[in-house]
Amino acid sequence: MDMQHVNVKLMLANPDAVDLEPLVPIFHSWIQEQAPGDLLLDIADYRHVPAGPGVVLIGHQGDVSVDNIQDRLGVRYNRKAELDGDNQSRMRQAAMAALCACKRLESDARLNGKLHFNGTELELFINDRMLAPNTDATRQAAEPELRGFFAKLFGGASYSLSFEKEPRKLFSAAVKTTKPFTIDELLTNLAS
Repeated sequence: MDMQHVNVKLMLANPDAVDLEPLVPIFHSWIQEQAPGDLLLDIADYRHVPAGPGVVLIGHQGDVSVDNIQDRLGVRYNRKAELDGDNQSRMRQAAMAALCACKRLESDARLNGKLHFNGTELELFINDRMLAPNTDATRQAAEPELRGFFAKLFGGASYSLSFEKEPRKLFSAAVKTTKPFTIDELLTNLAS
């Protein structure tokens, strides 16, 4: 199975305390700074949509958002451009991008220290229904790759893995660890 267009969403702690309004100027500053790695282009503000995409920083290769899809607030990286390499390297790239974006948001004073990764939950999506239809066959093909990736990400710690069953939704895996991790720990695990 060829995994392209990998998305990773990190669930946030204290979602009721997070104010999305400061994200618009924060993401504008990211566009102005143009950190290496992707060409950042624009911002889409969907805060008015209940359980929606929130605030999206649109990039050429990928997007970063703080979304509330399915009433689950999180920092999401959406890889749009195809990426060379194997599935492990593609999942690693998306996870690193999501973790780095979340870390950057956590440290931004304009959010008053209220945005934090909850340390235990994330979701991984394949945003391509042609490559990865949400079927049993896709789950069976992807599960060994996912388990290998999550074993590395969580440094061998135990976790639970569940899959979205609704065929009209994107193929996705929800992961919950028994041990909380910091963003730095997860980044270290991916770098080793």
